[in-house]
Amino acid sequence: MTNPDTGRRIAIIGGGLSGLAAAHRLIELSAKQSSRVEITLFEAGPRLGGIIGTQQIGDYLVDTGADSFLTNKPGAIGLCRRLGLENRLIATDSRYRGVHVLFDGRPVPVPEGFQLLSPSAIWPILTTPILSPWGKLRMLMEYFVPPGDVADESLADFVRRRFGRETLDRLVQPLIGGIYTSDPEKLSLAATMPRFLDMEREYGSLIRASRNEKNTKRAIASDTTSGGARYGLFAGLAGGMEELLAALRQRVEAGCTVRPGVRIQSLSKLDTSAGYGVVLADGTQELFDAIVVATTAHQAARLLGELDPALSSELDQIEYASSAIVVTAHKLANVRHPLNSFGLVVPHRERRRILATSFSSRKFPKRAPADSVLMRTFVGGAMQPELNDYEDASLKRIVRDELSDIFGIQGPPQFELVVRYPRAMPQYHVGHLDRVHRIESLTATHRGLALAGNAFRGVGIPDSIVSGEAAAETVFDAQTPFANVC
Repeated sequence: MTNPDTGRRIAIIGGGLSGLAAAHRLIELSAKQSSRVEITLFEAGPRLGGIIGTQQIGDYLVDTGADSFLTNKPGAIGLCRRLGLENRLIATDSRYRGVHVLFDGRPVPVPEGFQLLSPSAIWPILTTPILSPWGKLRMLMEYFVPPGDVADESLADFVRRRFGRETLDRLVQPLIGGIYTSDPEKLSLAATMPRFLDMEREYGSLIRASRNEKNTKRAIASDTTSGGARYGLFAGLAGGMEELLAALRQRVEAGCTVRPGVRIQSLSKLDTSAGYGVVLADGTQELFDAIVVATTAHQAARLLGELDPALSSELDQIEYASSAIVVTAHKLANVRHPLNSFGLVVPHRERRRILATSFSSRKFPKRAPADSVLMRTFVGGAMQPELNDYEDASLKRIVRDELSDIFGIQGPPQFELVVRYPRAMPQYHVGHLDRVHRIESLTATHRGLALAGNAFRGVGIPDSIVSGEAAAETVFDAQTPFANVC
């Protein structure tokens, strides 16, 4: 199957961010080592990039997927630099850093220094109206709670054990829900936020650890070589996340054969060589030396059902949640609330029909005209799955009513846009890392096969990039010559 003229043939199935990152990394590796590699990228949909994208709607710049990424993980910053995009990276607006949480129907600032699960400052906790006197005392008692001895527990169990129920219900659940759209009673802490387990083990207390880490953060803030220090915890791109996709697509299309609109039916192992057969939807088969599967876990399970039923079964047990974003634009004169943060998260206990709202034009400049605001409101997720079945008109009406009640927004929005993400967010339930270990062990038995995507070891943009690049390196390093059957 290896072509003597073009060298090894590698297929990438899935043209989302992980698939593009894998293709780009293969191009880099083949150029660096002067290796002859023929790369083919298959994408079932009409465009590359998956759920990431940016639209220009009048004077508004709208990211329809993620609008920023963490800078303390090197994957995204590093790729932007290699693509020549470093001068396009922008920091979040320091004037509005922070977030509100809905408490008894009104937006209240999250206590300064509260880091998802743990406070790094005591006074903001003592003065916040979000917690009752008992809730505050219970949180501060965390200093004396002994470490647990469970390898993996749900985020809800961990927070209740260390900080009490109020902290979970009023602060942690909405903050985490805004990231994972998940039920904290099922979410694995070890798979999503292992650093908090590490803090507990090393210091015995998250409060003690957070206060100790303040000195470390001061040192990092003075380090101008650090991406996190230069841009803050989050960074975006001046022209939206589509800039990253456009640069990736340009590199990939120059160095690969890109085939959009081509659906893959299944994968098979060839009896006559170490390679693989890729069966297309029309029943034809194409042969490759190696394959990167960069799809959702349930799509990968379907593709690998014939090749490895056990691997397919493990992949199929990773659950997903659906959600939608309703994008709205408003004149500031019609908004009673000052919107003086990056957004609002909504606790499940408030019994609202939205998960969170991001004030996009507060986070980044030039997202909206100076007299207007751009908002992205999240609906659905694992805890309100029924809302995913609502029609667009119903979702728009729900968001309009909720924003009016919470922020005092009057009159119709300048525009409304519904963006849906069916089965797009993997749910890292308790036991997820054990399942991922089994998946990786089973995959390793197939030389030249690698999996990539956000279903395994991280859902963010940096994680997806690193996953794709690691998969590319795995199949590229499988350099033992394949039988030439082409």
